[in-house]
Order: sequence, then C-alpha cells, then structure tokens
Amino acid sequence: MGTLNHLSLGWLTPVLSYLMACAGAALGLRCTLRGLAASGPARRNWLITAAAAIGSGIWTMHFVAMFGFTVDGTELRYNVPLTVLSLVVAVLVTGLGLTVVCYGRHRGLSLLSGGVTTGLGVAAMHYLGMAALRMHGGLHYDAGTVALSVLVAVGAATAALWAAVTIRNVYAAAAAAMAMGLAVSCMHYTGMAAVHVRLEPTRTGLGGVSPMEFVFPLAVGLGSFLFLASAFVALSPTAQERAGYRELGGLGAEEPPAAAQRPEPAWREPARAEAGHRDTGRHDRAA
Repeated sequence: MGTLNHLSLGWLTPVLSYLMACAGAALGLRCTLRGLAASGPARRNWLITAAAAIGSGIWTMHFVAMFGFTVDGTELRYNVPLTVLSLVVAVLVTGLGLTVVCYGRHRGLSLLSGGVTTGLGVAAMHYLGMAALRMHGGLHYDAGTVALSVLVAVGAATAALWAAVTIRNVYAAAAAAMAMGLAVSCMHYTGMAAVHVRLEPTRTGLGGVSPMEFVFPLAVGLGSFLFLASAFVALSPTAQERAGYRELGGLGAEEPPAAAQRPEPAWREPARAEAGHRDTGRHDRAA
C-alpha cells in the first residue's frame, strides 16, 4: 500500500482551493439572480454563465487541492481527455440543475431533482478527475466513504440551488457562497478519504502529463475567468437599473417646450421697414 499525503504543500492548497470554490459559488449565485430577474434569451445567457462559474469553480477547487496530493514511491500524472471531460461534466450538470430549478413549475420537486442531478454530476466530476490520475499502481476505494461523499455532494448541490433561487440579500449571498465553498471542499476531502493506493512497481513510463504542464495552466486560466467575470457582473447594470435608465431616457426624449422667439438682429430692421414702405406704395397706386 502506498502512503498518501493530502497536505504535501501544507495548508496552502486547501485554503486556495476553498477560495476558488467560494469565488465560483459567489459568481454563480449572482448570475442566477440576474437570470431570474430577466426573461427570454437574457435569462438563458445568465444561467449559462452561472453554470460555467459554479462548474469551473468546483473543478478548479478539486484540481488545486490535488496539487497537495502525493503518493510515496510513484510520480503522479494526468490523462488529458479525462481531465477535460471532468470539467465539461461539472459545467453541464450544473447547468442542468439550474435549468430544472429555474424553469420548473413545482419548486420543491424542482429543487430535489435539480439537487440530486447536480450532486451526482459533481461526484462524477470528482471521480472522473481521480480516474485521470496515472501512477505506478492502482486506486481502490472504500465503498462506504464513497457513498458518503456522494451524499455530501447531493446535499451541497441542493443547498446551492436553493440559495441561488431564494437569497436576495448581498450579505446573505456572500455567506451562502462561503458555505457552498465549504460544502464542496468537504465533499472533495471525504472522497479523498476513500482512496487507497496499491503500488505496482514497473519500468514502463507513465502516460499523460504532469500537473504543472497541463492542470496548473488550466486552473490558472479558469481562476482568471472567475475573477474577470466577477468584475464584469459587478459592473453590469441590474434589471432595475436598466429600467431606471430607460425611464430617464424616455424623459429626456420628450419634446422640449417651444423656444421663445428670438429678437431680430438690428441689421434686419431697416430692411423690413423698407419692404413695408414698398408694399404700401403698391397698394396706393393700385387704388
């Protein structure tokens, strides 16, 4: 059995991964609120952004935490297609859960079905990410702990979706984002507690890429996306603000009162008087 170390870099990776999960949750909550206040294509676009934020936040949290994971006696590498697939799964299932909740007619049933769907998808993302690991050995899991991690994922997803469609206060949304980040982190480390490694020494090289070659640049890119998208959402006007702008624009577009007649320039007065005299003379001759 290989010796596992989940904190090879100390508390840096758990804290940083938690912050990434919080950032994704906060952005996702904000975008979901914007989507609920919108309609038509605008709602769809906001929900897509929310799914991308929450899904990429969860994925980034997982792989940032994995930078602190080491196994004595073997190098760790990642299979690229499976790693990318885990990201796609995280975004798609989050989008599916948000769609079910935001468009469903029965709120309780929509929350339950959306939470279960999203939670199972988050768990699938986690174990797909683990399946992408390449090492001189094999991964084995404790079934009971795996089941517990799935239950934590479903509970966290349901709470996240409930918060997304219920919370309106900014401070409550911030607290919900921090709670969601904690729940996602708990799910990750619960799943990691189920892992056991059986080393199988071999002379053949490992496939895949090292974390610094692929996972680190991708995680940095997604982290940059989260923070830039957060800035964009924070600066973009809300539906109420846009309505206020339209109202102000309508007031500005009203027809202004007729301007007062300006006095004629002094240089035009003699010409007007002369024209009046000519008209009087014509009338006299006609008479």
